[in-house]
Amino acid sequence: MDTATHIAMGVAIGGLATLDPAVQQDPVLFQAVLAGTIAGSHAPDFDTVLKLKNNATYIRNHRGITHSLPAILMWGTVISAFIFAFVPDVNYVHLFLWTLLSVAVHVFVDVFNAYGTQAARPLTKKWIALGFINTIDPYIFSLHLAGIVAWLLGANPGETFLILYFVIALYYVKRYLDKREMVQIIHEHFENVEQVVTSPTIRQNIWRIAISTKDKYYVARAEDGHIQVLDQFERKPLPKHPAVEEALKDHNIRAFISFSPIYRWEISEFDGHIEVRFIDLRYRAREHYPFVAIVHLDKHLNKINSFTGWIYSKQKMKKKLNPLPN
Repeated sequence: MDTATHIAMGVAIGGLATLDPAVQQDPVLFQAVLAGTIAGSHAPDFDTVLKLKNNATYIRNHRGITHSLPAILMWGTVISAFIFAFVPDVNYVHLFLWTLLSVAVHVFVDVFNAYGTQAARPLTKKWIALGFINTIDPYIFSLHLAGIVAWLLGANPGETFLILYFVIALYYVKRYLDKREMVQIIHEHFENVEQVVTSPTIRQNIWRIAISTKDKYYVARAEDGHIQVLDQFERKPLPKHPAVEEALKDHNIRAFISFSPIYRWEISEFDGHIEVRFIDLRYRAREHYPFVAIVHLDKHLNKINSFTGWIYSKQKMKKKLNPLPN
């Protein structure tokens, strides 16, 4: 989810904590728990600072180890211990458990969007991306905002957020059923379907879809249950080409491949130089696929430059990649 929704969830879990008699009867513990749930609801996304290093490091690690099973326990422990150091008279067990819950909820809700997380680490490094809740979901955020306003106006926070999360749970079930119905339609209309990757948009009735079959990739759009194929590509395995072998050694290319479940590749030669490009098919904007990984090699297969990330124009590409020598 987006940062605003995660923080709103932290406030909501702090409100839920008033159902706990220990929290309800101790105003200082309540303040400590509220601080813990707000901090815990955002803590796993502290790995965003990795973007300051480079895109490859960010792509490989964002929502990775910081969203893992050990990290959930680590965040809960560190945050609650830090708060406890300032208010040592409160009940640490209750502070820790509510803080831990807020961290766990953060990781849990992130598995439902298209980006996903490595939430099952260290059991597996597989990305879990269920793809039926948008990263920015206006309904979920609006419900949290309404609950917070009701609390400020005097509503009982425990009861308010208990009802709110029951409604949100029903919403998740509804979105799951929407996706399941759509995937069933795809299997009925396409042959030899091997993988379907769904990306919900901010509009409830519109989805982006990438489909992998035995011999083709399809990029589609679903609106009100009607599926429209926008592009299709031959599915070709990576060739045993020297340029590809060199490209696969590059950290940007490796980061892209480790993250992208459906992509195609291109090899282009120009002025004695070779470009190897990998294109993620999950994202399509104005007939363009902006999420790519690119490496440029000279005629001796020495790397000139490389990049992975979002490119929406040729001008941006020139800024990201150093100009090729003449």
